[in-house]
Amino acid sequence: MSYSLLFQKSYELVKWIYPAVNKFPKSQRLVLSQRIENTSIKILEAIISLSYKDSKLVRKQILFEIQKLQILMRISKDLSFLDFKKYEYISSLMKEISDLLDKTGGGGPMQTYRNLYNKLCSFENLHIAFRKAKRNKGFNLHIAEFELNLEAELFKLKHELETTTYEPRPLRQFPIREPKTRLISASHFRDRVVHHALCNVIETIFDKTFIYDSYANRKFKGTLAAVLKFDEYKRKVSGNGRLLPDAKDNNQVFGYALKADIRHYFDTVDHEILIRIIERKIKDEKVLWLIKKILDNHVSELPGKGMPIGNLTSQFFANIYLNELDYFVKHKLKAKHYIRYVDDFMLLNPTKQILEEWKNQINGFLKNNLKLDLHPEKSKVMALQSGTKFLGFRVFYKYKLLKKSNIRRMKHRINDFIEMYMNGLTDKIEILDSIDGWEAYAMHANTYKMRKQMNKKMLRVLDAK
Repeated sequence: MSYSLLFQKSYELVKWIYPAVNKFPKSQRLVLSQRIENTSIKILEAIISLSYKDSKLVRKQILFEIQKLQILMRISKDLSFLDFKKYEYISSLMKEISDLLDKTGGGGPMQTYRNLYNKLCSFENLHIAFRKAKRNKGFNLHIAEFELNLEAELFKLKHELETTTYEPRPLRQFPIREPKTRLISASHFRDRVVHHALCNVIETIFDKTFIYDSYANRKFKGTLAAVLKFDEYKRKVSGNGRLLPDAKDNNQVFGYALKADIRHYFDTVDHEILIRIIERKIKDEKVLWLIKKILDNHVSELPGKGMPIGNLTSQFFANIYLNELDYFVKHKLKAKHYIRYVDDFMLLNPTKQILEEWKNQINGFLKNNLKLDLHPEKSKVMALQSGTKFLGFRVFYKYKLLKKSNIRRMKHRINDFIEMYMNGLTDKIEILDSIDGWEAYAMHANTYKMRKQMNKKMLRVLDAK
């Protein structure tokens, strides 16, 4: 157990506070300033004590002093002694210290999960949630309206959550057709703030229970990390590229992969099962109330089923739900080479028969325990030598190709960019940013010539105008 980061953050808190409060009006320096300075020193001293002897009493004292300091800083902001950016910074720093205090343990495993709802409803957590919900969204009228009266809106949300009178707004639904037609459900901005506030509090509790090779919607993971892990596993399963007796090229290696997909996953997640899984970790009744409120906001053809594609909470709950499958595969089937990205997952093995048996056992587990089904057409065992489709790539032993549908989609987007640019609806910077994002993805496949041709076409148009 390490306390060095806790000490570093609390020292940073004290070091920041002293010069900040010395700029308060002279009339307040012996009242508000002194109380703030003394409280910050108490936090630092208590954390030093904690590093020598960890105890619940000291932890309670630290949390009490942090709460007191938060109130003092809020008063300072309301009196205009602190501008909002400074208030935001110090609130975030105190939140970091509180979170680190949870992560360093102390007591039984349930200690982390007490008083979750108070943390969820706190002003600093809601403010952090607002920043996350706003990130990379560009200009949006609903966001601008919310931000215009930011503190009033956050306090209103805080009150609604604390009094359990919060009601999510109806979802806005629209179809997208890339790569297949799907119905996306968009939440109102204030509801997205609540989703982030919830995930801020419960994500760390569940994330540490997830297996390493679960790659969707997690820090330091993602599609490219999953594809690179597939490269590692295909080498192990094939015995470092051991060629078949009648191999015609270096891609025809030993080994098989079970590529599987769950049929209509987001539409068929069972709310009752999901809540039971969450209740194993979360005992706070109000947090459970909020989770049920978010789940019930989705209108489904099957009552008690489904989650809206596009919500942050849906992505997070999707990982919690299929973590049950991960444990079954890793601990019951004892599969060593397993990767999952949302409802797409891959198992590799030198023997085809073993994968066929695993497929049947997985389908039985999904039906009996999670009320899900494998997609009959998209769940197949295939030889590594024929190339394996995974997360937008077709992976061979020696190289990767992009799926044809991805290439077609990007060509259509380039044509759309050109048309928008010629009509003055977008600019060079926006187009180049989009192209760079796609290039960062495509460069992991053998696409040099194709990327060069696409860039050449785009630059010719951009330079001509």
